[in-house]
Amino acid sequence: MNPLIISASRRTDIPAYYPDWFCNRIREGFVCVRNPMNFHQVSRISLSPDVVDGIVFWTKNPLPLMSRLEELRAYPFYFQFTLTPYGKDVEPGVPSKNDVILPAFQELSRRIGPERVIWRYDPILFTDRYTMDHHITFFSQLAQRLEGYTRKCIISFVDLYRNTQANMQGLGFAPLTEKEIAELARQLADIAGKHHLMLETCAEQIDLSPYGIAHGHCIDRILLEQIAGCRLSLEKDKNQRPECGCMASIDIGMYDTCRHGCRYCYATHSLKTVARNTQDHDPNSPLLCGQILPEDVVKERVVKSCKEEQLRFY
Repeated sequence: MNPLIISASRRTDIPAYYPDWFCNRIREGFVCVRNPMNFHQVSRISLSPDVVDGIVFWTKNPLPLMSRLEELRAYPFYFQFTLTPYGKDVEPGVPSKNDVILPAFQELSRRIGPERVIWRYDPILFTDRYTMDHHITFFSQLAQRLEGYTRKCIISFVDLYRNTQANMQGLGFAPLTEKEIAELARQLADIAGKHHLMLETCAEQIDLSPYGIAHGHCIDRILLEQIAGCRLSLEKDKNQRPECGCMASIDIGMYDTCRHGCRYCYATHSLKTVARNTQDHDPNSPLLCGQILPEDVVKERVVKSCKEEQLRFY
């Protein structure tokens, strides 16, 4: 049996676009997820608090979910909150950082605590507009405004997939050299230290430990243990890249369903597909988009709690 940490979701922004669906799934106690490689293979996953040992939300805009946090009180959870310096040219669907997203970050932190809101400054990319100086300036401004609202910042550098290469055409994108990565990391680490932030990387091979930057664990066993108040018997996620330090989890999202339209996003291959998929969204369906079809093969995912019986208090 598999331990059950829910990832919600690396594939799409569930808090921003699908909060009603998610809360309906919590209330009904299960969710169905299509296999991305085999459309008619569907997993049925229990969401009972008896077996779910934690939920990790990934979002650029938690506001639509924030009014319903009380519905999650039975679960240990935290947020991976992406907040970058990019404008509408790169992140066309994200609301104003200054007027909407930064205040949302601060309010979320006030409600659930700064340890449970992880700032993601990623991916870092260089273009004609987003230069090293631009990153340093905006990281400093963001770190100043987020001081006391988070304890950790995670950085990564953009990975070029076939779809992201096509989507980023016209931005004047320039790949970062190792020398540029090291210099930017040094300066970001210096800024982070001044604002009492721990800096970690996400799935990066490069060793930035000389600047006090460790390899991170975005799905973090230690943080989940602190929130849950007990030890968790978790293993590294073998389905992620070797550089990824995350613990094993089950992602309940779906590719090509996020409407942010970020041009660096590996989970969005076509905006037309996003539009078609989101038209099929039904907040009452067990699936994020569409319905269970007669030809679908639905199998119960065998899961168990990974809590160890002895409680620990932090």
